[in-house]
Formats: sequence, C-alpha cells, structure tokens
Amino acid sequence: MPTTVHKPRVVADATWRAEQARHESLVDTLTHGHRERAGTGRRHPVEDFLFTYYSHRPALLRRWHPGAGVVLLGPSFGERLGWRWHVEVTVPQGVGVTVNVPAFLADRGDAVRRILDLLQATASRPAQLGCFGLHEWAMVHRLDPGQQRHESWPLRLGQDGTNAVVEANPLRCSHFDAFRFFTPGARRLNVLQPTRETQVQLEQPGCLHATMDLYKWAYKLGPAAPSALLMQCFMLAREVRELDMRASPYDLADLGYSPVLIETADGRAQYAAMQRDFTARGQSLRAKLVDVCEHLLT
Repeated sequence: MPTTVHKPRVVADATWRAEQARHESLVDTLTHGHRERAGTGRRHPVEDFLFTYYSHRPALLRRWHPGAGVVLLGPSFGERLGWRWHVEVTVPQGVGVTVNVPAFLADRGDAVRRILDLLQATASRPAQLGCFGLHEWAMVHRLDPGQQRHESWPLRLGQDGTNAVVEANPLRCSHFDAFRFFTPGARRLNVLQPTRETQVQLEQPGCLHATMDLYKWAYKLGPAAPSALLMQCFMLAREVRELDMRASPYDLADLGYSPVLIETADGRAQYAAMQRDFTARGQSLRAKLVDVCEHLLT
C-alpha cells in the first residue's frame, strides 16, 4: 500500500525525466576520459583523482536524484523502488516515488550529524590562504627515485629542488587527509599535526582539500541531497584539483597544464587569488549542504 505524503513538491513525469536526461548527459561528458582510461593502465592525475581518491563511481554520479521532499510522478518511477531509501507514495496528483527520509536517517542519521558538525565548524572560521599548495610537495619530500605518488610525471625542479622548496617554506597544512600522505620528514616540518579526531577543530574554508571534500559530503548525503547540488560540488572539485596539480611539483605540460610557480612570489600571489575565489564559491556550496542536513534532521 503506498504511503501518503503531505505537502511535498510534486514533479510531473515529463519534467523530471528531462532533468534526469540533462544530468546524465553532463555526467557522461565529464567522465568520458576517465571511463575510456579504465582498465587500460593509463592514468590522469587531474581527471581521475575524483574517482580514485573518492569512492563515488561514475555510474552512481550518473544516477539523478531530486533530493528529499520531492515526489516524482508517472509510469517511469518504478525502477527507483529498487533503489535504497526510496518509497512509493500517494499524493493528490497520483502515485509516485520519493526519498524515505525516516529510513535514510535510521541508517545515516549519525553520519548526517557528523557532516553537519564539520561543515558548520569549517564555515565558521576565517580562510587561511598561506599554504600555497605545498602539501603536494610535502608528499614527495626527500623520496628515493621511483617512490613518488605520480611516478609517470617528472618533478619540475628535480628531487633536490623540490626538497629545497619544502624546507624553505613553512608548511601549514590543516587537512588530515592531505597531511597523512606527507613523508615522515615533511610531517615534522608542518606547523600543525592534524588527526582524524581533530578534523572538526582544524578544518578551515581556505583549504583546497576541504573545498574538494564538499563533493564527498554531497554524495554521502545522497539521495537526500539533490543531484544539482552534487554536480555543483563535483565541478568545483574538478577546478580545484586542476589548481592543486598545477601548483604541485610535477611537470604536467604534456597534459596542457601550465604550472603555478609557487616557489616564486608571483606564483604564490596567483595561487592565493585563485584560492580566495574557490573559498568563496565553496562557502556558498557549504551553506547549501548545511541546509540539506538541517532540513533532514528537523
């Protein structure tokens, strides 16, 4: 027997199917290169990152969700009843499908609260713009040949030059999931010693990785978060990752990426300006994710 839902937003079959098709087309375009490389052994340090570092597969990204509180009408909703946390409902306009919020919260409520705590804490802090992307440099500090993370790409300044940049500049990384990949020597040079337990206390909105992580929090809130918001986070994360690698010690000229020379004053100014823009855009999306969490929990 379908559940009765009061005062949802109801979307007609033709309308939501058109929006779903646009979403699928966009995802297909953005993930084409990654899907083409899958199984070939070829890797792209920018485009593949969002599917190797993060756990959300292209097929799941392609699955369109309108978010909680929306009922999809029409004969096409049936397949969604096989998706987790979906339920058939009756509204004055007919029978449809929607996200089963009580079931979602029964399974994911604690995670929603943790995500909300982290997002609100991060949003409340001033952005720190003095790291200059040195986390990627710290990940290859004083490594032996063949040990670097992206072994297919040469270091612009060589190993000795890379070591010198790390040792001449203060390391200020506040993001545990970047810091945990530092080499032992670089960890000792970092001003902070972030841990998973101190994540809520240390994350700040100027951090490129905290901005990329908005994509992770958006997909972890799915299907209760709308795919439109998820895609905004995904596309921002793609831009941020490009800067991340342009400012890295790697020479990616063969991929068409001009370096941001953070070992120079001009390069640091360029990096900070782009970081400032990403921070503002990230804070806007962070506020939208906070709204999703608060609406779910209240």
